[in-house]
This record gives sequence, C-alpha cells and structure tokens, in this order.
Amino acid sequence: QVQLVESGGGLVQAGGSLRLSCAASGRTFSSYVVGWFRQPPGKERDFVASISARAGTTAYRNSVKGRFTISRDNAKNTVYLQMNSLKPEDTAIYYCAADVRGGKYVYWGQGTQVTVSS
Repeated sequence: QVQLVESGGGLVQAGGSLRLSCAASGRTFSSYVVGWFRQPPGKERDFVASISARAGTTAYRNSVKGRFTISRDNAKNTVYLQMNSLKPEDTAIYYCAADVRGGKYVYWGQGTQVTVSS
C-alpha cells in the first residue's frame, strides 16, 4: 500500500511560480511511474505530467510544456512539479498518482489547491 500526500499549493499571481511536492510512503515508490493531474473548477480531472521510475522519461500536456517541470528524488520518496509562468487557467486542484496498472493509476493523493489570480 502506498499513501501519497501533496503539498505546496496556494494562491499566486499570474506569472508567478509554485512547486508542488508529492510525498509517498512505501519502499516500492521508486519503482512506480508517478503522474500529476489537475481538476479545474467544474471540469474533469486531466493529465498534467508524468515521470518514469528512474526519471529517464517525462511527459507533459501541451499547455504546460516549457512552463512546468516534473522531477523526482527517490531517496526522499518525493516527486515534484515546478510550475513557472502560471496562468489563471492553471487554477485547479492538483493530484499526484502512482503505479500504473492496466493503463490506470492505482494510488492517488487527496490533492492540493492551486489558485492563480489575474
């Protein structure tokens, strides 16, 4: 069993930056693909970024490419999402997820709110 806890959300002005953290319990975390997702108000949850177990491969949704960077520190059981040049449309609850099985993420955190003011 893996528990994920997100932190680092908050209120920021457009153009600002935030770094989200996803801290995990469990000794096998380093072997999992980890993803970040977000759910804007009134909308469905969407993929934001993902990183492979050894951090060799990353992927991003088009709208965040060049602004967001996903990274991980397996020694600390933590995955990060550095978000720069934030826009109001980035406002959402951000979730991290781990361990893809059958094309779906198995473990999910509770989410952290990110609000970008214009």
